[in-house]
Amino acid sequence: MSFLAKLKNKFSREETADESPTIEKYKDGMTKSRSSFSGKINDLIARYRKVDEDFFEELEEVLIAGDVGVMTVMDLIDELKMEVKRQNIKDSEQIKDVISEKLVEIYYGDDDEQMEGLNIQEKDLTVILVVGVNGVGKTTSIGKLAHQLKEEGKHVVLAAGDTFRAGAIEQLEEWGKRADVEVIKQSAGSDPAAVIFDGIKSARSRNADVLICDTAGRLQNKVNLMNELAKINRIIEREVPGAPHEVLLVLDATTGQNALNQAKTFRDATDVSGIVLTKLDGTAKGGIVLAIRNELNIPVKLVGLGEQVNDLQKFDAHAFVYGLFADMLEEN
Repeated sequence: MSFLAKLKNKFSREETADESPTIEKYKDGMTKSRSSFSGKINDLIARYRKVDEDFFEELEEVLIAGDVGVMTVMDLIDELKMEVKRQNIKDSEQIKDVISEKLVEIYYGDDDEQMEGLNIQEKDLTVILVVGVNGVGKTTSIGKLAHQLKEEGKHVVLAAGDTFRAGAIEQLEEWGKRADVEVIKQSAGSDPAAVIFDGIKSARSRNADVLICDTAGRLQNKVNLMNELAKINRIIEREVPGAPHEVLLVLDATTGQNALNQAKTFRDATDVSGIVLTKLDGTAKGGIVLAIRNELNIPVKLVGLGEQVNDLQKFDAHAFVYGLFADMLEEN
């Protein structure tokens, strides 16, 4: 059975097992990326009946235009060429299957698929530090994640560590009300590390399962921001040995390669363990998921596929590729 057929089969079974909402969210949320990505691949296949060097050159352009990332595209094209040779593929129609399989392989590399899950501690306080520049949907993502964890039966507390941006504390409080979780705060302009310290003490005293810490997205300059994050990290490590258990970097998918540059900056300043990629539904350049993973070796853990509170989804590379190729699958 071909890889695309296996994907179709896997998600058809899940639909009958009432697990379809996640798949439907990927399908609906990735409409823009799919129409751009698989539409262009279909056009390419229609024009080239034969898989040759010209075909690969144009495929390379399609992938780069989809923000898959130059380094990732080069790796993918090399892998595709080897596979085409190994399977002796002549007909361009057969290449769809190889592309989809290689996208999943490149995403996971040698890592276990469990890397996509959040590192939640079973019998102790889990501390999640959320970082990212202003405007990427950081506070909204924290609110949605708090709602998700609350729905799973976790006792969640939020710490309003973004004390510099006007309205940031109030925005987090509003999300706290929506998710029905407590928000620990101080006045605007307070020391963010002091807020996080209070958050840890409060979470401990309330026997909370998870503390999610918001952080500033912009201080006077990059050095100040990174120094602030380093200070917060030291406080967390001192108060909760082994924490933070996750450092989630929030990136806006619609900014494409700019998101990749932000990821490089934050990775140099703090030990980023996963990406929250917002607004994936609002971009035709969903390939940025693969660029982030392959070029920075950081897994995408959560993706935003809509505006609703339950539209922050756990990332699944198989569902992602299914979302990219759903139209092709339905043709078969």
